Amino acid sequence: MHLAHNINLFLCCKFCHNILMKQNVIAIVPAAGAGKRFGHDINKAFFDILDKPIIVWVLEKFQNSPYIDEIIPVFSEIDMERGLEVIESFSLSKVKKIAPGGKERQHSVYNALKLVDSKTATILIHDGVRPVIDDKLIKRCLNALDKYDGVVSGVPVKDTVKEIRSNLIEHTLDRKKLIAVQTPQVFKYKTLISAFNEIQDRDLRFTDDASVIEFVGGEITMAEGSYRNIKVTTPDDAIIAEAFLKATEKDT
Repeated sequence: MHLAHNINLFLCCKFCHNILMKQNVIAIVPAAGAGKRFGHDINKAFFDILDKPIIVWVLEKFQNSPYIDEIIPVFSEIDMERGLEVIESFSLSKVKKIAPGGKERQHSVYNALKLVDSKTATILIHDGVRPVIDDKLIKRCLNALDKYDGVVSGVPVKDTVKEIRSNLIEHTLDRKKLIAVQTPQVFKYKTLISAFNEIQDRDLRFTDDASVIEFVGGEITMAEGSYRNIKVTTPDDAIIAEAFLKATEKDT
């Protein structure tokens, strides 16, 4: 396939796709962040761990998962060609469309949601820089949706957490009531697109997708996450993720 031809196909959204079967789970993978804290010239999603870009670790997990039917990655304009090359090089056939990145994460996810054809789909959103994900975690998140408006994966907070103001301690929070929220996060398409439509043209910023549902009054439940499910934000995180990936490869 010719790259220029593919760019036109992907950006114009003129795609051939398989007949949707069963539940139809679509994984949206935001990877359009600038990654300023990572300290490298390239988007951290394309930083190599064990000779493979971080984003590829993520996309391959979904490519090989029996629970995922389609993948929609989100790339910034500057990374679009690099993203297409990765998809071709690693034969990621579940990628039928690519969404352009937006100003903030919420805009990037909204761009991806607008490319979803099936209005009855289940949407699983996972950070493009969380490479240590497995089918057990995916399944837990999907199974937890049921009667709720959304699901977040998360783990109990290990450290003592204090609220501060001007570097002075105001309050020590009860860590028994706290979780560190991760992705995947799972929603029904209709619920999620309705919430995102409601926040458009408002000067609001949300740090995760479940917060959008919370803002419009939805009920979010939690699925057990994993301490291995680390988000690569700094070079030190990449070292830790590499160790976890090596351990995971040995386990399989």
